[in-house]
Amino acid sequence: MIRFKPGAARWAPPRLLSRAPTLAVPTTWAAAAVAYRLTCPLARDDALSARLVSSAVLCTVITGLVLHVRRTLLRELRRARGIAEAAQSALLRPPPPRADGLAVAAVHLSADRGARIGGDLYEVIATEHGVRAVIGDVRGHGLDAVRTVAAVLGSFREAAHDEARLEGVLRRLERAMARHLRERAHTESDPAVAEEFVTVLLLEILPDGEVRALNCGHPWPHLLTGARADPLDRTDPLPPLGPFPLPRELPPVPCGRLLPGEALVLHTDGAEEARDTEGRFFPLCDVLTEAARARPLTPQTVLRTVLTALLRHSAGPPKDDVALLILRNERHVRHSAPALRPRVTADHLQYPG
Repeated sequence: MIRFKPGAARWAPPRLLSRAPTLAVPTTWAAAAVAYRLTCPLARDDALSARLVSSAVLCTVITGLVLHVRRTLLRELRRARGIAEAAQSALLRPPPPRADGLAVAAVHLSADRGARIGGDLYEVIATEHGVRAVIGDVRGHGLDAVRTVAAVLGSFREAAHDEARLEGVLRRLERAMARHLRERAHTESDPAVAEEFVTVLLLEILPDGEVRALNCGHPWPHLLTGARADPLDRTDPLPPLGPFPLPRELPPVPCGRLLPGEALVLHTDGAEEARDTEGRFFPLCDVLTEAARARPLTPQTVLRTVLTALLRHSAGPPKDDVALLILRNERHVRHSAPALRPRVTADHLQYPG
């Protein structure tokens, strides 16, 4: 005996009704063509004028069908793109404008036309352990890269709050990446899955401005101070996440202090490797030096300066994904109260107050 689910009959009519307008137009055109062929005497006349009229009718029908199919495909494409952009915006959401006294701004330029994100990722989170930031670059583009971005960002957003130490956050990212690659290897037959990797830079900025970093194959950020732009550190990075296991010991790299008024510029390699028509690389450090001289120095002015120079240099959108993340220290300088010292007199010790 055939059983029907109660919800099936209830939801079937709306689906048919929603598709009815789509099917009505081609059905009408096809019915008109059949009716003309069966009922119109000109369709059975062998005269030249009758044949010309029949050909014109058929061309009109075919043109109408083609235009209808084209409009339907464009409408479905816009709908699918809207859904994809909504999902991508939720995945690579804009960072908060401020995070525990740090002004934040970010931008992403995708190399894929019509896409908002590709293989680059970034996030800034204010936690009880300090402000933690991540920027990364996934090998490749397309949906596979977006899935990897989702796996890494999802892990970071949890680990940034849960892990007291920065190396614990990196371990969580490493496990998330390994789990993601195992799941892809089980569902895909592409041997290139084993070669996937993601470069990651983790930063931790403490309340006193102390900066610590863990770098897995990613470009080092630049420090904007005064009228200069210098690389934050040049120590050898760890291997990217994916193909090779990380070392047993993961001591964070001390990078000094981010003083009030100074800014850090995190970027992906697409910014440094953008070329002009003559094959010259984008002079990122020189452009950041120019941005450091701007007054007032804000994350927005830095982004505007870099993007304007980058688009002018590459004569259009870059050939690779570009992500920029700016962190500027806007915390007030906290002067600690002087310690109470005893005032010595000739007779005895006296203490103030």
